[in-house]
Amino acid sequence: MQLSTPAGRDFYRLIIADSDRDSLQALKSATEMAGYEVKVAASGQEVLDLAKKFVPHLVLLEVSLNGIDGIEVCHELRQQNNLNRLLIAFYTSRTEDYTQIAAFEAGADDYLVKPVKPSVLLARLNALLKRYRGVERQGKLVSGSLVLDRERYLVFRDQQEIMLARKEFELLALLLATPRKVYTRQEIYREIWGGEFGEKNRTIDVHIRKLREKVGEQFIKTIKGIGYAFDAA
Repeated sequence: MQLSTPAGRDFYRLIIADSDRDSLQALKSATEMAGYEVKVAASGQEVLDLAKKFVPHLVLLEVSLNGIDGIEVCHELRQQNNLNRLLIAFYTSRTEDYTQIAAFEAGADDYLVKPVKPSVLLARLNALLKRYRGVERQGKLVSGSLVLDRERYLVFRDQQEIMLARKEFELLALLLATPRKVYTRQEIYREIWGGEFGEKNRTIDVHIRKLREKVGEQFIKTIKGIGYAFDAA
């Protein structure tokens, strides 16, 4: 099978973490064939240690890891200042809603349930990594007291910096770029996560709630039965 290379011919560093050695090697082979520089880990502590030295662009995590589990690893990685642009995706056998919600609460950018065909997995990784080059969408978006700096990945409200996870930032940027435009949940998922939205997917719910908590309830309006819009009033 011919596998696609990462978007835009960029060279990306990837850490894959899975306690299943066979799965780990299969993922390593597929992603290396696609052009990634790959390191692997079987335990949570290995991921944390590798991330400090390797400084990856993306970490692909199983929830069930030896020692520290994937959710806690995700949370710990989000505390590292030198990894503020790190993308974190879960690729796991865990299907429970509460586990998926916990992953996004910890700062995950995506959540995939095994098994996924290698070509589909790589397409999802490529879609995520396109957003790593977000500096291409330069400039500032301003609405009243809220300022979003696309180039520096910073958000301010009343001149106070607000700390947002990467997907929260991208979601706010999408809505803020076209105030009062109503985005359906399908449109949001396609734009931010690069795939088709499933009815049981809790990704958008979690990110909208966290974004409202951080920037203010009044900025993001729910259009019942349709989706969301940025309220510029």
